[in-house]
Order: sequence, then structure tokens, then C-alpha cells
Amino acid sequence: MGQKKDLTGSERSKIVRYLAEGCSSLKIAKLLKRDHRTIKRFIQNSQQGRKKRVEKPRRKITAHELRKVKRAAAKMPLATSLAIFQSCNITGVPKSTRCAILRDMAKVRKAERRPPLNKTHKLKRQDWAKKYLKTGFSKVLWTDEMRVSLDGPDGWARGWIGKGQRAPVRLRRQQGGGGVLVWAGIIKDELVGPFWVEDGVKLNSQSYCQFLEDTFFKQWYRKKSASFKKNMIFMQDNAPSHASKYSTAWLARKGIKEEKLMTWPPCSPDLNPIENLWSIIKCEIYKEGKQYTSLNSVWEAVVAAARNVDGEQIKTLTESMDGRLLSVLAKKGGYIGR
Repeated sequence: MGQKKDLTGSERSKIVRYLAEGCSSLKIAKLLKRDHRTIKRFIQNSQQGRKKRVEKPRRKITAHELRKVKRAAAKMPLATSLAIFQSCNITGVPKSTRCAILRDMAKVRKAERRPPLNKTHKLKRQDWAKKYLKTGFSKVLWTDEMRVSLDGPDGWARGWIGKGQRAPVRLRRQQGGGGVLVWAGIIKDELVGPFWVEDGVKLNSQSYCQFLEDTFFKQWYRKKSASFKKNMIFMQDNAPSHASKYSTAWLARKGIKEEKLMTWPPCSPDLNPIENLWSIIKCEIYKEGKQYTSLNSVWEAVVAAARNVDGEQIKTLTESMDGRLLSVLAKKGGYIGR
């Protein structure tokens, strides 16, 4: 076994694998037909670890330059540190120094997502708020659909990792590995559902009405008293399958028509309290970056999370409607957040 100068990348990989299997350095040398001293030297160098990084002193930034950076950061939200410093004509500053300076005056945040509201949308939101300002919202059934994937949102798979520990491996699959469409409703302090929209079913008007017949009407609505049905107001958003003539006529035959079917302003998910319920459920099922291996497992997680939402939480959401309407009017139809 002649001694060679360097180990190849393939040989290094094999050494690591053999060590993991519990082989001694002598056995590895025989398997690879390399000198024992070469193998020992590689193992010793690997175990020494990396040298501790020595912090270099920051480049000094004048007070005048700091003020320029602060103004640029305010004018250029979501810009990179390099773009902010370049706009101030400050060059020669390494990325670590730029980020350290910006951390003292700003923080990294995601852009807020909100629906596109034009002038017409805002006027319709105000008209809606005025129309229902005196409504008793305890009799309104708020409904909506939610899609949950097997992988969940990528940005949620973050958390603290102990020193010396490796971050867990996260699967990457197309379309989040597939998912489940869930329908539910809330009224006063009660949760209706959740119900699983069958996989592969495209929610057009006909399938949406059939879905309501098989789930909402047969499993919940028909068990209610006549006085409850008389007073209940059904809310749904303006999705094509909801607002079509077919669906409207079908609901009317079920007795949900005119004042019993709430009109809904366009681009207004922030006004629907069930959106907050979806947030509660998603936070629960995807906590600690959890992923799922099957549609049944993610569905079971949704059901369990929904059952853990108590009546007081739901009541808090439905009772928030008076405040939402006042906020819409105060902001002249503008977005109010959730």
C-alpha cells in the first residue's frame, strides 16, 4: 500500500461513511488500500473543527452617513442593504457591516398581503358596513373554504436550533405535496364543520350546491329549530361558484334568499371573521414546521385543531364584527387588517 499525497473526494466520502458504520481507521485503510497514516491524519484534521471566526472591526460610518442611510431605508422598503447604501453613495462597506448598521435602525419584515381595493370597491365596502351596522351578528353564519397542503407554508419552518445540532431535513414537493380543500362556518360561539371537499372535485356551481346539500344541510342545518332557520343569515364570499345565478336560485329554494342571504363586498377577506379561524388552525397544524405524508393525516390534523378551538374563541371572532364595520367606515372603505 503506497502512500499518496491527497485523498480524493470519493475516498473522503467513503471514510465518513465507514466511520458512521463503526469501522476503525485501520480497517478503513485496508478497505481503501491507502496508508493508515493518511487515513488517521484525515480523521484528526476533521475532528479539529473549524477555526473560530475573528470579528473584523467595522468600517467607521459618520453620523451624516447614518442619517442618509436611515432616510434611504424609510424611502426604500424591502430593498437590500447593498441597494440602500448605494443610493447614499456609500461604498466599500462589507455586507456584515451594512446589516449590523441597519439592524440598529430597522428590521427585516415581509410585505403585507392585502386585496387590491379600488375606488369602487371602497364605496361598496362602505355601503355594506352602513347596511349591516345595526345587524345582530350572533345570527349570521360566516362561511368560507381553506386549502391546506401537506408541506404547509415554507416560511413557517423556522425556529431555534441548539448549538452543535443540525437543522432537521424538510421535504420539498411540487405544489406542497398536494392538499385538502376544507369548508366550515362559524355562528355565535358554534363551529359548523369542518367538512372535506372531495379530492379532485372542481367547485363549480353545481358541485358547490351538491356539497352544501350533503354536508351543511343534511348534517347541521336540518337539525335546527324552525325559529333558528327563520332568523339565520347565511354569509358567503363572491367566489364564482357561490355568487352564480344557479347557486343563488338553489339557495333560494332552500329558503336562504333576500335578507337571509348576506350581500358581500368585493375583495374583502379582512371582513370575514372565519379567516381568523383559519389562521388559528394553520398555526396549530404546522407548528414546529410539521409536514404530512398523506391527505388523511393532514385532514385528521385539521379536524383535531378545529375541535380544540373553544366556543369563547369563536364568540370573540363573531363579536368582532361591530368593530370591523366601524373601522371600515372610519377608513372610508380601506383595508382594516385581520
